[in-house]
Amino acid sequence: MNLQKGFEGVSWEKKPLEVVADFCLGKMLDQKKNKGELLPYLANVNVRWGSFDLDDLREMRFEHHELDRYGLKSGDIVMCEGGEPGRCALWKGQKPGMMIQKALHRIRPHDCLISEFLFYYLLYIGRMGHLAPLFTGATIKHLPREKLAKVKVMVPPLGVQHHIASILSAYDDLIENNRRRIQLLEQAARLLYKEWFVRLRFPGHEHVKVKDGVPEGWERKKLVEIADITMGQSPKSTFYNEEGNGLPFHQGVANFGARFPTHQAYCTVQNRIARSGDILFSVRAPVGKINITPDKIVIGRGLAAIRSGRNQQNLLFYALKNRFFKEDIIGGGTIFAAVTKKDLHDVELLQPAKRVGESFMKEVRPIDRQIEGLHQAIDKFSQARDLLLPRLMSGDLST
Repeated sequence: MNLQKGFEGVSWEKKPLEVVADFCLGKMLDQKKNKGELLPYLANVNVRWGSFDLDDLREMRFEHHELDRYGLKSGDIVMCEGGEPGRCALWKGQKPGMMIQKALHRIRPHDCLISEFLFYYLLYIGRMGHLAPLFTGATIKHLPREKLAKVKVMVPPLGVQHHIASILSAYDDLIENNRRRIQLLEQAARLLYKEWFVRLRFPGHEHVKVKDGVPEGWERKKLVEIADITMGQSPKSTFYNEEGNGLPFHQGVANFGARFPTHQAYCTVQNRIARSGDILFSVRAPVGKINITPDKIVIGRGLAAIRSGRNQQNLLFYALKNRFFKEDIIGGGTIFAAVTKKDLHDVELLQPAKRVGESFMKEVRPIDRQIEGLHQAIDKFSQARDLLLPRLMSGDLST
């Protein structure tokens, strides 16, 4: 099928988004006023470019008449309104009863557009920077509904839409399969951690005395005693860029993935540094969200970098993931919007005997290497898809 003819823009109409789709902002998060059924909802941080992070979902109350307006249906496109506006993903019914919070637009195409094509088109114009002139706000960027409504969308014949979507979705299917494999591997490693260090059924546990929940030869240690901790500090914004000058820069979780972050911003001042393999820990809402940096990066005030002082980085990663099983919880279950350097230093973790720690490392290192390899494959598939995306949408590619 030759797509060149249509992509030249002669035979395809362009229509405002408000003409070809229904859309609305999610519900304001106000638990004091909210009534109704308690349901899970997506927030800005749950939406990645093309995917969703559904770990540690939160819930709020929605009344019956709000379910259709704020509820997601398979084929809806979810787009960030603030923070990193324009970031979007296609909802395929991953979890029933999912709602959206105010920082998100829900876009539902009319019959003239298939969801997959509209998603890829919005992904394309977002990645190409075509939405940026619509953003408002000096420090925190927003994409208001009235500006999004005027965005022009190409409306080719449905057959062409299906063909383009099938080419691009083939890569996304490979990406999703690898994500599922990663989830299974991480689940296995986390279950092993719980078996050994929560249920205390580690190898040889039958012959070890336990007192007050601590096996003989083990200790409860403050994080600062077993790890090197670097608290982030944000340089002036004049040193930031998106052209790749300097080192990658992260000051929050906007570009966190399931395990590894993606780089968007860079910084020419090397102030507070996280080394490759360091654990990135969010110290501002959401507190306790964790990633591992694959590269040397600059970290801003919303993050801390943590490295095991005992060459047990894998063990420390799973210990922190288990300790912060839910975001914003630190210190006896108390909810925090931010944590101080002292709060983080004083986090207590159970430090096993050296032999047990080394045995766990031998078990999880191969699992973590598989996870890293799958992430690298995801990056390659994503890059291949993103190279095709502008060529398909601009008419430079015939298939």
